[in-house]
Amino acid sequence: MDMVAHLDRLFAYDLWANQQILTSLGAIDNPPRRSVEFLAHILSAQRLWWQRIAEQAQTLAVWPDLSLQECAWQAAELAAIWKAYLGTMDEAGLSNSVTYRNSRGESWTSKIEDILQHVILHSAYHRGQIAIDMRAAGLVPAYTDFIHAVRQKNLE
Repeated sequence: MDMVAHLDRLFAYDLWANQQILTSLGAIDNPPRRSVEFLAHILSAQRLWWQRIAEQAQTLAVWPDLSLQECAWQAAELAAIWKAYLGTMDEAGLSNSVTYRNSRGESWTSKIEDILQHVILHSAYHRGQIAIDMRAAGLVPAYTDFIHAVRQKNLE
Protein backbone atom coordinates (compact mmCIF):
# COMPACT_ATOMS: atom_id res chain seq x y z
CA MET A 1 0.00 0.00 0.00
CA ASP A 2 1.43 3.37 -0.93
CA MET A 3 1.54 6.21 1.58
CA VAL A 4 -1.38 8.13 0.04
CA ALA A 5 -3.60 5.04 0.26
CA HIS A 6 -2.41 4.47 3.83
CA LEU A 7 -3.25 8.04 4.82
CA ASP A 8 -6.64 7.74 3.11
CA ARG A 9 -7.30 4.65 5.25
CA LEU A 10 -6.24 6.51 8.40
CA PHE A 11 -8.58 9.39 7.58
CA ALA A 12 -11.39 6.85 7.03
CA TYR A 13 -10.60 5.52 10.52
CA ASP A 14 -10.62 9.05 11.89
CA LEU A 15 -14.08 9.71 10.44
CA TRP A 16 -15.38 6.42 11.85
CA ALA A 17 -13.90 7.16 15.29
CA ASN A 18 -15.32 10.69 15.36
CA GLN A 19 -18.73 9.31 14.38
CA GLN A 20 -18.51 6.80 17.24
CA ILE A 21 -17.81 9.66 19.65
CA LEU A 22 -20.68 11.72 18.21
CA THR A 23 -23.06 8.78 18.57
CA SER A 24 -21.90 8.08 22.12
CA LEU A 25 -22.19 11.69 23.26
CA GLY A 26 -25.46 12.15 21.39
CA ALA A 27 -27.04 9.27 23.28
CA ILE A 28 -26.58 11.12 26.59
CA ASP A 29 -29.13 13.71 27.72
CA ASN A 30 -26.44 15.99 29.08
CA PRO A 31 -23.03 14.92 27.73
CA PRO A 32 -19.98 16.00 29.75
CA ARG A 33 -19.09 19.51 28.61
CA ARG A 34 -15.35 18.78 28.59
CA SER A 35 -15.91 15.80 26.25
CA VAL A 36 -17.75 18.04 23.78
CA GLU A 37 -14.97 20.62 24.10
CA PHE A 38 -12.34 17.99 23.27
CA LEU A 39 -14.33 16.91 20.22
CA ALA A 40 -14.75 20.50 19.07
CA HIS A 41 -10.99 20.97 19.46
CA ILE A 42 -10.26 17.85 17.40
CA LEU A 43 -12.39 19.20 14.58
CA SER A 44 -11.16 22.79 14.76
CA ALA A 45 -7.55 21.57 14.69
CA GLN A 46 -8.30 19.46 11.62
CA ARG A 47 -9.85 22.48 9.91
CA LEU A 48 -6.89 24.65 10.92
CA TRP A 49 -4.40 22.18 9.43
CA TRP A 50 -6.44 21.97 6.24
CA GLN A 51 -6.48 25.76 6.04
CA ARG A 52 -2.73 25.90 6.57
CA ILE A 53 -2.17 23.41 3.74
CA ALA A 54 -4.60 25.30 1.50
CA GLU A 55 -3.06 28.65 2.52
CA GLN A 56 -6.42 29.90 3.80
CA ALA A 57 -7.19 32.08 6.80
CA GLN A 58 -8.11 30.36 10.05
CA THR A 59 -11.90 30.33 10.53
CA LEU A 60 -12.31 28.64 13.92
CA ALA A 61 -10.71 29.18 17.29
CA VAL A 62 -8.35 26.40 18.34
CA TRP A 63 -10.75 25.63 21.22
CA PRO A 64 -14.13 26.69 19.79
CA ASP A 65 -17.44 26.59 21.63
CA LEU A 66 -19.39 24.20 19.39
CA SER A 67 -22.55 22.26 20.09
CA LEU A 68 -22.67 18.55 19.43
CA GLN A 69 -24.75 19.26 16.30
CA GLU A 70 -22.11 21.74 15.09
CA CYS A 71 -19.44 19.11 15.75
CA ALA A 72 -21.38 16.60 13.63
CA TRP A 73 -21.55 19.11 10.78
CA GLN A 74 -17.83 19.89 11.08
CA ALA A 75 -16.93 16.18 11.13
CA ALA A 76 -18.92 15.47 7.97
CA GLU A 77 -17.55 18.47 6.11
CA LEU A 78 -13.97 17.77 7.13
CA ALA A 79 -14.23 14.13 6.10
CA ALA A 80 -15.28 15.25 2.62
CA ILE A 81 -12.50 17.84 2.48
CA TRP A 82 -9.78 15.36 3.46
CA LYS A 83 -11.15 12.66 1.12
CA ALA A 84 -11.14 15.07 -1.82
CA TYR A 85 -7.68 16.36 -0.93
CA LEU A 86 -6.17 12.89 -0.64
CA GLY A 87 -7.85 11.99 -3.93
CA THR A 88 -5.70 14.60 -5.65
CA MET A 89 -2.49 13.74 -3.77
CA ASP A 90 0.38 11.64 -5.07
CA GLU A 91 3.48 10.29 -3.34
CA ALA A 92 5.65 13.19 -4.50
CA GLY A 93 3.16 15.73 -3.19
CA LEU A 94 3.47 14.34 0.32
CA SER A 95 7.04 15.64 0.42
CA ASN A 96 5.97 19.20 -0.35
CA SER A 97 6.27 21.64 2.52
CA VAL A 98 3.89 24.17 3.98
CA THR A 99 5.01 27.27 5.87
CA TYR A 100 2.58 28.57 8.49
CA ARG A 101 2.33 30.32 11.84
CA ASN A 102 1.25 28.32 14.85
CA SER A 103 -1.15 29.58 17.53
CA ARG A 104 1.77 31.31 19.29
CA GLY A 105 2.66 33.22 16.12
CA GLU A 106 5.83 31.21 15.50
CA SER A 107 6.73 30.45 11.89
CA TRP A 108 7.22 26.78 10.97
CA THR A 109 7.64 24.71 7.83
CA SER A 110 6.39 21.11 7.76
CA LYS A 111 6.07 18.40 5.13
CA ILE A 112 2.50 17.61 4.13
CA GLU A 113 3.00 13.95 5.05
CA ASP A 114 3.99 14.97 8.59
CA ILE A 115 1.01 17.29 8.89
CA LEU A 116 -1.40 14.57 7.80
CA GLN A 117 0.11 12.08 10.26
CA HIS A 118 -0.15 14.71 12.99
CA VAL A 119 -3.84 15.33 12.26
CA ILE A 120 -4.62 11.65 12.81
CA LEU A 121 -2.45 11.24 15.91
CA HIS A 122 -3.69 14.47 17.46
CA SER A 123 -7.29 13.35 17.04
CA ALA A 124 -6.62 9.94 18.59
CA TYR A 125 -4.90 11.59 21.55
CA HIS A 126 -7.90 13.78 22.31
CA ARG A 127 -10.38 10.95 21.77
CA GLY A 128 -8.49 9.21 24.58
CA GLN A 129 -9.11 12.26 26.76
CA ILE A 130 -12.81 12.06 25.87
CA ALA A 131 -12.84 8.43 27.04
CA ILE A 132 -11.19 9.40 30.33
CA ASP A 133 -13.62 12.28 30.84
CA MET A 134 -16.65 10.09 30.14
CA ARG A 135 -15.43 7.38 32.53
CA ALA A 136 -14.87 10.00 35.23
CA ALA A 137 -18.52 10.98 34.77
CA GLY A 138 -19.59 7.35 35.23
CA LEU A 139 -20.32 6.84 31.53
CA VAL A 140 -19.13 4.24 29.04
CA PRO A 141 -17.17 5.87 26.21
CA ALA A 142 -17.20 4.77 22.59
CA TYR A 143 -14.67 2.09 21.67
CA THR A 144 -12.60 3.90 19.03
CA ASP A 145 -9.44 1.80 18.79
CA PHE A 146 -8.12 1.43 15.25
CA ILE A 147 -8.05 -2.36 15.49
CA HIS A 148 -11.73 -2.35 16.46
CA ALA A 149 -12.57 -0.41 13.28
CA VAL A 150 -10.57 -2.95 11.26
CA ARG A 151 -12.25 -5.91 12.96
CA GLN A 152 -15.66 -4.39 12.29
CA LYS A 153 -14.75 -4.04 8.58
CA ASN A 154 -15.21 -0.26 8.74
CA LEU A 155 -12.07 0.52 6.75
CA GLU A 156 -12.44 -1.83 3.79
